[in-house]
Amino acid sequence: MEPKAVYIHIPFCHEICHYCDFAKMYYDEETATHYLTSLHQEMAMYITDGPIDVDTIYIGGGTPTALNPSQLERLFQTIHQFINTSSVEEWTIEANPGEFQEEHVRLMAEYGVNRVSLGVQVLDDDYLQQLNRIHSVEDVSYSVDMLKQYDLTNISMDFIYALPNQSVEHFRQTLEQALAYDLPHYSSYALQIEPKTVFYMRYQKGQLTKPPEEDEAEMYNTLVEMMAEKGLSHYEVSNFAKPGYESRHNLTYWANVPYYAFGAGAHGYLDGERYVNIRPVNHYQDYIANGSKPVVHREPITLKEQVEEEMFLGLRRDVGVSDGTFYNRYGFSFFDLYQEEIDRLKQKGWLIQDGNRIALTHDGMLFGNDAFSSFLIDDTTWNKVFN
Repeated sequence: MEPKAVYIHIPFCHEICHYCDFAKMYYDEETATHYLTSLHQEMAMYITDGPIDVDTIYIGGGTPTALNPSQLERLFQTIHQFINTSSVEEWTIEANPGEFQEEHVRLMAEYGVNRVSLGVQVLDDDYLQQLNRIHSVEDVSYSVDMLKQYDLTNISMDFIYALPNQSVEHFRQTLEQALAYDLPHYSSYALQIEPKTVFYMRYQKGQLTKPPEEDEAEMYNTLVEMMAEKGLSHYEVSNFAKPGYESRHNLTYWANVPYYAFGAGAHGYLDGERYVNIRPVNHYQDYIANGSKPVVHREPITLKEQVEEEMFLGLRRDVGVSDGTFYNRYGFSFFDLYQEEIDRLKQKGWLIQDGNRIALTHDGMLFGNDAFSSFLIDDTTWNKVFN
């Protein structure tokens, strides 16, 4: 299957958020310029026969808008050299409110970006400072207005809930403010305290407290209810959209199909292998300078792993997993492997079945990790089916 999606990682930030464990570093103009040269060279290692046709492009980070306008234009020129952008249906760039200038937006519109994902996280200036975000609530409105002036109206906002000491009512107020923008897409994720972050160090020292689990669950319920009241479809565990505005690029991930990934720390999926690029920018550049792809880890995906991923990723979506589609891809029915687990999850109220399609219920999504773990296949079950 030919990849129909491209992910490009820009690892630079003007500030490092206290919760973030993505591949990132502080922005330095000279380093960023050299990085764009390496990125161009990496893409040339994979795309050797002229521009390729893909459906989606996603530029993530880090913070892509940390680049200055001339660097951003250089990035767009590289993309146009290797990708036939006239075939691209969705081209997303992540952006921080208050960070990008009008020149950034003009370039986005000129080169074909048609979707912007704003990392808002919370609509409270005190909390934004606690997270070490560089924008204010006022910046959010200013940025949305600027994007709309250039007809970039396909805007998504990202939010984090279960922040330190956050109440359910506080999160409700953030959602009310967010929904007042009447945007076509919203994403919201519970805070994860990841190793090697400021929040992790504070948590280890007892200096940071997350809300109790019952409050986190109530925040998720509130999120789902308020999005539904505004007519936004809960099309994936953490994502909500007006009809036709679902993230096409992310749907590629959840469909468990191949995609290119370029840049330091990027994760891709090609030729039956998942691969990971080296994270430190200087090492990434060294690989490229030596004429090598900057891949630090490759993992061939076995049939068993493909099946497990098909179920995990597919069940993240509201449409769930179709046994017909599954059979066409793998040549057998998922009921052969999972009938017992499917019956158990249906009895718990976490799963529904409609003909040959299964999907998680609201409670199943709420306890998603537990539900997904039910679709790990032990060797005994696998061997019983295939021997």
